[in-house]
Amino acid sequence: MPAPENYAIRSSFFDITATASDPQEIEQRARYIEDGLLLIEAGKIVSLRPWPEAKDALPAECLILDRRGKLIVPGFIDCHIHYPQTEMVGAFGEQLLNWLENYTFPVEEQYHSAGHAAAMSAFFLQQLLSNGTTSALIFGTVHPESVEALFQAAEQRAMRIIAGKVMMDRNAPDYLLETPEQSYQQTRALIQRWHGRGRLGYALTPRFAPTSSPALLEKVTQLHQEFPDTWIHTHLAENPQEVEWVKKLFPAQANYLDVYHQYQLTGPRSVFAHCLHLEPEEWRCLHQTDSAIAFCPTSNLFLGSGLFNLQRSWQQQIKIGIGTDIGAGTTFNMLQTLGEAYKVNQLQNYKLHASEAFYHATLGGARALSLDHLIGNFMPGKEADFVVLQPTATPLQRMRWQNSRDIWEKLFVLMTLGDDRTIAETWVNGQRAWHRQGEEAAV
Repeated sequence: MPAPENYAIRSSFFDITATASDPQEIEQRARYIEDGLLLIEAGKIVSLRPWPEAKDALPAECLILDRRGKLIVPGFIDCHIHYPQTEMVGAFGEQLLNWLENYTFPVEEQYHSAGHAAAMSAFFLQQLLSNGTTSALIFGTVHPESVEALFQAAEQRAMRIIAGKVMMDRNAPDYLLETPEQSYQQTRALIQRWHGRGRLGYALTPRFAPTSSPALLEKVTQLHQEFPDTWIHTHLAENPQEVEWVKKLFPAQANYLDVYHQYQLTGPRSVFAHCLHLEPEEWRCLHQTDSAIAFCPTSNLFLGSGLFNLQRSWQQQIKIGIGTDIGAGTTFNMLQTLGEAYKVNQLQNYKLHASEAFYHATLGGARALSLDHLIGNFMPGKEADFVVLQPTATPLQRMRWQNSRDIWEKLFVLMTLGDDRTIAETWVNGQRAWHRQGEEAAV
């Protein structure tokens, strides 16, 4: 049964109360309440306070849901993911360009079918919710049917997602190519139908520079000028061979990012996935335009693409979110993805503290998507998207949770040992959207 309009949850809570300009600020702005009460009205956060001071101020007859023994954190935010690639996760043996040709493009061809797109959209969103992800920035395919199905499924679940139809007119199989005018018309129709509808947003989605002719990029620019509050979502400098290819395709541009920048596709709502092989001027341009990066550690390791320089992103003051990048990424689970992010940074002598990791997966990701006024923590007025974690889901997790010295060690254990079994419940817009079998506590 659905939760009532007004209710409260008693549990342990962790969030980051404000955005930060350096990692040290994050720890200072972190909030851990071991026994707290989260008050929710009509899908919005009213307050989060310690139980002793909150219990006597509750509205009369307010339902209290007891989740003591769990840890509740804001819903995870996935800043880069391809929903059609769900069915090809774990494809063996290739790096980026051959991987696209041999695995990705053949799978994406199926999404001309509205029925196939609907079935995979439902499966994909269920995977997100069962892993604690409540919001995401999502690639469709070149087919409008792929995005129609995804938006329909997300609307039914009241999820806050941003998605877009891939725009692509060259250097791909004929069955996935469109003309610039077709791309413009189909994308425009999708924006008019879905952008700003409920909790849904539209991202203009040129796949990447190699599959985008100058004529197509002009159409992306035209659409962004017509609909300036849409997002831009694409790839940047993932693979060394890709970078060299872009230089040959666009010899007049100073670097890879300059291709996008010359078409006015950088800016506060522009999210560039990967950014592993950037030149100094590209770092500066990302900062100056207030663009964001989606750090995708699992897929970067899986495809052998390289190591993202997270420390440099702080030095350059560039917004960062975490992306699972399904299907080059091999897990929907943000805890596992944060564990891989820790390893990527260990290889570069940078210690990714648990507070910073959870920041990137929650409030930092919201900031990267220009959604931090709506989601990302438990501040009053925010939308009630959150995850109930079971920190003792396995015998090993139970042992390490119990012998951890403080909340930082406990969070670090969660991101190194946690997985989908750690997710007990996922709540979206104030309603329970998913729960693990056996987690039958009243809602």
